[in-house]
Amino acid sequence: HRFERPIDDVWAMVHDPESHIAKFTRMGHRDLEVLSQEQTDASLDLTIRRVVSVEVPSIAAKFIKPENTVTSTDHWERAADGTCSGHYEVDIKGAPAETKGSTSLQPAGDATDYTVKLDVRVKVPMVGDRIAKALKPQLEKQMQEEFAASEAWLAEH
Repeated sequence: HRFERPIDDVWAMVHDPESHIAKFTRMGHRDLEVLSQEQTDASLDLTIRRVVSVEVPSIAAKFIKPENTVTSTDHWERAADGTCSGHYEVDIKGAPAETKGSTSLQPAGDATDYTVKLDVRVKVPMVGDRIAKALKPQLEKQMQEEFAASEAWLAEH
């Protein structure tokens, strides 16, 4: 995703715990609770628990509920060269899924390129890979909602 804002502005957003809370709230997540937060000038570690409603493909309905308690743990850091990177894990309570990934922010002139790598594993014998593939459109939709919420935050700040 490309933010049409300089990397300093985008870093200020991802480095601010309030932007994460605002993002999830804009996405319709409920009952948000910050479980832990550690922040330095060059890093942020943040764990947030919330209730999330999602559309579940029929193949996954037996294993994943349409409403889930989700806990995300994010780590962001800014390098001396000004680039930013991070990693995250998402735990869906009671679901046999594991989600983790990495993030990076790179300057692109007056804009910033935001790259997200996502690894989803569904631990269900014989059908786990099919379930993970069926969830791909939902995950892509969630990413687009996150980008839109982040764009709204940047427009307001």
